[in-house]
Amino acid sequence: MNLLDRITLEPEKCGGHPCIRGKRIRVTDILDLLGAGASYNGILEDYPFLEREDILAALQYAARQTTHVILRVAA
Repeated sequence: MNLLDRITLEPEKCGGHPCIRGKRIRVTDILDLLGAGASYNGILEDYPFLEREDILAALQYAARQTTHVILRVAA
């Protein structure tokens, strides 16, 4: 299974933001936890419905988002 297959986008869940496997936890929630210093094990203990691969998928998704070209309008 491709890790990115774990990322779902559903308009009726979390305002259409990317979520983990259709659950009501967003990719950004996982990234915020990691950014605040939470460990993988800590996240998995606090959210028992998550799997280690879900965390890896969130990281991979975020990494792929940073490769998109951003066009800026010259002022």
